Amino acid sequence: MITRTLARAGLAAGGALALGLVLAGPASAHVTIRPDVDTAGSYAKITVRVPNESDTAGTVQVKLDLPADTPIPSVRVQPHAGWTAELTTTQFPEPVQVGDRTLEEAVTAVTWTAEPGVRIGPGEFDEFAISVGPLPDAGTYLFPATQTYDDGEIVAWAEETVEGQEEPDRPAPVLEVVEAPAEDEVDTVADEEPAADSESGSDAEAASADGTDDDGSDGLARGVGIAGLVVGAAGLGIGAAALRRRNA
Repeated sequence: MITRTLARAGLAAGGALALGLVLAGPASAHVTIRPDVDTAGSYAKITVRVPNESDTAGTVQVKLDLPADTPIPSVRVQPHAGWTAELTTTQFPEPVQVGDRTLEEAVTAVTWTAEPGVRIGPGEFDEFAISVGPLPDAGTYLFPATQTYDDGEIVAWAEETVEGQEEPDRPAPVLEVVEAPAEDEVDTVADEEPAADSESGSDAEAASADGTDDDGSDGLARGVGIAGLVVGAAGLGIGAAALRRRNA
């Protein structure tokens, strides 16, 4: 009876999980970027994941806008077979100070366009990568994206997600930039980690102890074997002497 009850509970839980996955599927089919959290001042490889949401058309162009108010000094595109990438560079009315760099222009958008015969078809997704850095100061930054289908439909992923409110239908990809840990914090973490030498020493001692035991066991076995040979030889000698006396 208990087994049957547990089985029913398992089926119910499995059904609820499956239903949850089905309901969550469409909501998660957004254009997103990974990682969505990184460290200020660092260089990052940002991957743009583009799912195709149309049942009949294919995605043939993807545009990613970079933060214009806080420009990123270096933007490089990873080659992607079947697609060409175009960088949009913006000239600033006045030089912009970013860290220790003074920028008069910066890349503010990257556009990937499919070559003839290439597309992200229904039920498919693709990923496009860029290398950017150094990342701006800590904060939340939007990377609006535009997805173009081969039937002419254009979908803008540009709505801002507000904490505490429902997610919008077309949320913009977001990058959360956090402060890098202070050097003293890094040193503290390093001091708290177990020393590799002491661990190695323990392993070495254990190995040495094992080796000593093995050597002792081998020595005992050899001693027993030699004693057995001696006893056997003595037995053969006694037997031979007895045979000679019988024959005499």
